[in-house]
Order: sequence, then structure tokens, then C-alpha cells
Amino acid sequence: MAKEQIQVLNALDVAKTQWYHFTAIIIAGMGFFTDAYDLFCISLVTKLLGRIYYHVDGAPKPGTLPPNVAAAVNGVAFCGTLSGQLFFGWLGDKMGRKRVYGMTLMMMVLCSVASGLSFGHSAKSVMSTLCFFRFWLGFGIGGDYPLSATIMSEYSNKKTRGAFIAAVFAMQGFGILAGGIFAIIMSAAFNKWFEAPAYEVDPAASTVLQADYVWRIIVMVGALPAALTYYWRMKMPETARYTALVAKNTKQAAADMSKVLQVEIQAEPQIEEPQAKPYGLFSKEFLTRHGLHLLGTSSTWFLLDIAFYSQNLFQKDIFSAIGWIPPAKTMNAIEEVYKIARAQTLIALCSTVPGYWFTVAFIDKIGRFAIQLMGFFFMTVFMFALAIPYDHWTHRDNRIGFVVMYSLTFFFANFGPNATTFVVPAEIFPARFRSTCHGISSASGKLGAIVGSFGFLYLAQNKDKSKADAGYPAGIGVKNALIVLGVVNILGFFFTFLVPEAKGRSLEEMSGENEEDVGTEGELEKSHSINNNNNKTVPYV
Repeated sequence: MAKEQIQVLNALDVAKTQWYHFTAIIIAGMGFFTDAYDLFCISLVTKLLGRIYYHVDGAPKPGTLPPNVAAAVNGVAFCGTLSGQLFFGWLGDKMGRKRVYGMTLMMMVLCSVASGLSFGHSAKSVMSTLCFFRFWLGFGIGGDYPLSATIMSEYSNKKTRGAFIAAVFAMQGFGILAGGIFAIIMSAAFNKWFEAPAYEVDPAASTVLQADYVWRIIVMVGALPAALTYYWRMKMPETARYTALVAKNTKQAAADMSKVLQVEIQAEPQIEEPQAKPYGLFSKEFLTRHGLHLLGTSSTWFLLDIAFYSQNLFQKDIFSAIGWIPPAKTMNAIEEVYKIARAQTLIALCSTVPGYWFTVAFIDKIGRFAIQLMGFFFMTVFMFALAIPYDHWTHRDNRIGFVVMYSLTFFFANFGPNATTFVVPAEIFPARFRSTCHGISSASGKLGAIVGSFGFLYLAQNKDKSKADAGYPAGIGVKNALIVLGVVNILGFFFTFLVPEAKGRSLEEMSGENEEDVGTEGELEKSHSINNNNNKTVPYV
């Protein structure tokens, strides 16, 4: 490998934490802020959509979205995200991280705005439009996963790389928080301007015409943070690792990083050395070197998201049990949005956001492996603690304990596998596959999210069909669903053992690219000797 290539990558690995690191976190992180806002804000307004478009005259309760419509509105973005993760992950390795990065952001901006628009006024036309644009919104969001993770990992030094990638992901917490706070402000303002009676007092008057603006504004505002960071995303240079290792332009990599690091990195003439032909993604060599790693990152993300996204199963039980959300008929439509947003914001503030930042603080101290094992372990403990004495928790006197258990499962998901499954795939694969493999891993996670959100929504219905939610068949009950989720977490714990620890090691060392660069054993030894003597890096074992 050419010496200047080793120099520029080594310079990145040993660089002190500088202003550009924090700039990169903000630029990449605002994408995740937007992702979380866009994906989670829909849950704040689904009840409102039901009241507006599915009101039934004379019904004792407000209108709700039919099960198939609710599944489509909530799930279509997940389907788009899964597709986008695979497509843009692959494209990021083919075209470069930076070129594809702008595409995903523009798609998110345009589709956020379009999601709040609709063709016609009937329920069918509004829901069809919403679902169409939320699919493409999800497609853009999907691209942000592999690209943001890969860009941040390739910009970082090896000492604090885990914290920087985790900090990008942690912006999700602020996105969820921002969605809740904005919904609180909008619903409080509209409720004051357009006063309305509760549904049980006057069903027709409880949903004012202006309520239709509330959900549209909440959905469309998600475009703002993404639009504000577009210019800075386009100003970022391509990562040195892509330029040097994939595009094979070490001179350009040295020039780009000289500007970024504000140090002089000499670009020496390329030295031709015998090189083995690089192996492909679907080759036996990749399967031998990284097959188990890819299985580990994909399976743990899949299992984590089943558990993580199914937690909304008992969210409504919690909110009702502790009185945060009174029965729907006792509120008007906009007041219900306010109460739901307030409850979700409190959950995010108390457990979701702290969990993310605990990971940022400790990931480079105790390692990814330990955090992921710990997270799965405690998620299992708290799931079983909720499930086994479930009847005990349903009594009003025990509701505070129920909320604490619920919050702790969220906390250890975020101070655990929800963050580490995002970090690790960006560190352990070769540069030419890094974005693709992260895309495959994250798409497996979204498949788990679909299973968790919808499979368990049906599974957790009451065993007695007459007591199941309207339109749903009988299920196995919440208690048994929680036991199944506990088993899912146990599987996640054991699949974690397939994933290597990347703490304190360079990306080339983790991926084995130090071994690939030369074709013969003699040249390999020579290359390692140069690395050890000149650059103080440790050869991959």
C-alpha cells in the first residue's frame, strides 16, 4: 500500500479531538434528529386522524383508524426505510458517501412537506397520499442510517470513534423529544384558539375544522432541520477512507484531510506493489472473513428492534393506568393530541434520552460488546419482571412500579443494543463494503421493527375475541406476548457473541484490510513491518 495512504489514515486514527469532529456529529446527527422526528411524530397524530376522517355519528366513542389503515399509516415508513437502507447502503459504496448523502436529505425534506399535503378530502384519498409520501420519506431516512454511521466512523479517531458514532445516533432522542414538545405547543395553542367541548358532551363539535391543520403542521415541520443542514452536508469532503481505499486516489485523500485536520499530510508518489484481487461481497473469502460478523450484526439488530418497537403494546396501558391519558370520550380532539404528546415526551425525557447519552459516555471505556450484553440482559430481566406478575401490575395501586419497569426497559435498550447495533457495523467491515453491510444490518433491524410493531400488535390481543380491540382477532394476551419478548432478548444476548469488539482499534485493523493490500506473504510481512516502524499501528490478527 502506498505510504501516503497509510499516513493519511494513520493521521485520522491518532488525530486529537477537534472542532471538525463536533461539526461532523452535528451535520450527521441532524439527519438522525429529522429521522426520529419524522418516524415517531405519526404516533402523536394517529388518534386525531381517526377522529377527523373516521367519525361515526352516534358512536359512544370517537372515531379511530381501522386496523388495516392504522397498520399502513404506521408501517409504510418502516417498509420505505428498509428499502432505503439496502439501496443507499449499496449506492454509498459505489458512488461515494458524500454524493449519496445529499440525495437522502433532499428526499427527506420534500417528502416531509408532501406528507402534510393531500389530494381530495375523503378519508381514502388523504390516507393514500399520506402513506405514499411516508413510504418515500422512509426511503430517504433509510439511506441516512448507513451513510451517517459510515461517514462518522471514517472521520473519527480510533480513541473516541464509538462515542462519536453513538452521539450521531443519540440525536434520535432529541428528535423524539422535539416532536413531542412541538406537538404540545401546537395542540395547546390550537386548543386555546378554537375551544371545543369533550366528545361525550357534543361529538360533532369536539373535533373543530382547524384540527386538520394540527397534524399537517406537525408532520411538515420535520423538513426544517434537514433543510437547514443541507448546505453543510454538501460542503463536507468525501471521507479519506473511501477516497484512498475504494476510489484509490490517495493524493486527493491526503489533500482533503490536510484541510480538515489542519495539518500538513505529504502525498508521496504511489508505489506500485503486487496486490491480490480484492474479494467481492458474495465471495467465499468474504463469507470466511466476515460472514459470522454480518450474521451477528444483522441478527442482534433484528431481535433488538422486535423488542424495542413492540414496547408500544403496553404504552397505552401505562398512560391510561397512571392517568396521563384519560378516556378519549372525555376530551376533544386537539386536547387528546396534547395529552398523548405530553406522555410520550415525559417517557423520552426520563428514559430514552438519558439511555442514549449513557452509551456515548461509556462506549469507549467499557466497549461495545459489554454494553450490548448488559442491555440485552437487563431488557430480559425487566420484560420477565413485567410479564410473570402481569396481573399484579394491572392493579391501580401498583401502577407506579409498572411505569418504572417500563422506563427501565427503554433505558437499557438505549444504554445497550439500540445504540451498539448502530455503531458496530460501521467499524468491522472493509471500506468497500462498509456502507452496504451497515445497510443490510439496519434493514434487518427494520424488519424486526415491522414484526415488533404489527406482529405483536395482533399477538398481544386478548384471548377472548370479544375483549380484543375493535377489528382485531383474538391473540395470546399481553402477558404471554411479554414472555415471548423476553425470549427474544435472550436470543439477542447470545447472538451478541458473534460480534467482535472494536474498542480502540483502527478500522483497517478491524476489517482485515491490512492483510488484503499485498498479494504474497513476504510482501505482507514487509507491509506490517512498515506499519509497525513508521506508523505505530498494530497488524490485524
